[in-house]
Amino acid sequence: MGRTPVGQTRERVFKFVRRRLLSGQPPTVREVQKALGFRAVQTARQHLEQLVGDGRLTADRNKSRGYRLAEPASGLKAMLVPVLGRVPAGILEEAIEDPDGYVTADAPEISGEVFALRVQGESMIGAGIFPGDLVLVHRQPTARSGDIVVALVENEATVKTFKQCDHRVELHPANPLFAPIILDAEVVVILGKVIEVRRTLS
Repeated sequence: MGRTPVGQTRERVFKFVRRRLLSGQPPTVREVQKALGFRAVQTARQHLEQLVGDGRLTADRNKSRGYRLAEPASGLKAMLVPVLGRVPAGILEEAIEDPDGYVTADAPEISGEVFALRVQGESMIGAGIFPGDLVLVHRQPTARSGDIVVALVENEATVKTFKQCDHRVELHPANPLFAPIILDAEVVVILGKVIEVRRTLS
């Protein structure tokens, strides 16, 4: 059976709150009301409280922005990080809105908006990044030379080491079998900086 209309609306509320929390901007009840188009603040509050009852959110009654994603059973403070498969036509917002799944990350260790990307190809094996690895990426539009970044080149996301050279950008692989990508700076879009690499050992 599919979700009821009420269930569908509640899921929209949860996705909105989750997106705001992941970007470090907890919403107020009134902001939820406006974003979802509810006529009354109480309607938004009812959905939020039901999400608390379902164990998906927690609430600090003393704060106007007191809703948080429920913490894991271990009690460690964590944030949910969306795992992206591809970045369609370079539209990161769409990919984050409809991720392949989520992984957790320790909230005290991470600030700002973070997403995860599954690595394809062997161009970065010299940096210890292998096919199938998951890279956690801090979303930011700029980088420093030497940073490992996720960059958008011709609408395809690629993981490379960033180097700025005058008005050009060099994206260097960590594998001698691959050549650097050298482009005018204005045609390269930096999606973020790689801050962590995760690997599942079989």
